[in-house]
Amino acid sequence: MKMTANLIRAGWVIEHNGRQWTVLKINIITPGKGSPFIQVEMRDLNTGSKTNERWRTNDSVEKLNVEERDCQYTYREGDLLNFMFTDTFEQFAVPVEMMGEQVGFLQDSMPVTVDFIEGKPVGVNLPMHVTLKVAEADPALKGQTVTTSYKPARLENGMKIMVPPFVNAGEKIVVATADCTYVERAK
Repeated sequence: MKMTANLIRAGWVIEHNGRQWTVLKINIITPGKGSPFIQVEMRDLNTGSKTNERWRTNDSVEKLNVEERDCQYTYREGDLLNFMFTDTFEQFAVPVEMMGEQVGFLQDSMPVTVDFIEGKPVGVNLPMHVTLKVAEADPALKGQTVTTSYKPARLENGMKIMVPPFVNAGEKIVVATADCTYVERAK
């Protein structure tokens, strides 16, 4: 289905130059002079290679029809992630590279949606937010205000993020999976 480039979203599967690509990141760039354009980072579904493309906002892009299925993450076996369909309980595996950096957010029995094209899994969509424990956090410095400064922290899954100064090691926080940012303290 033809779409204008300004509608592209992360997670879409598009066809470009005769190949299928998963959109990883998008940036809308508005130069001082001239018309804005879209910079898209994407990964080839067959080879796994990444590339960046630029389109003017009114260019058209071919979006592929993707079937979304509800699944549950079960376990990791080497370089494969194993999932189960929640309706039929059939299991299948996808390579770790398919998820990129977001693989750190996977938790046992986590509900996810998996995108399929012609019966082949092409993408895994995580929930918007996950709750994780802070493993390490720098102590807050006196005089820092909550609104202007953040400090580095390492989560239980090994990922590093910036958190407000009042967050300490051992606390559970909610993290946005799309961009790995702090949302709030877990309730």
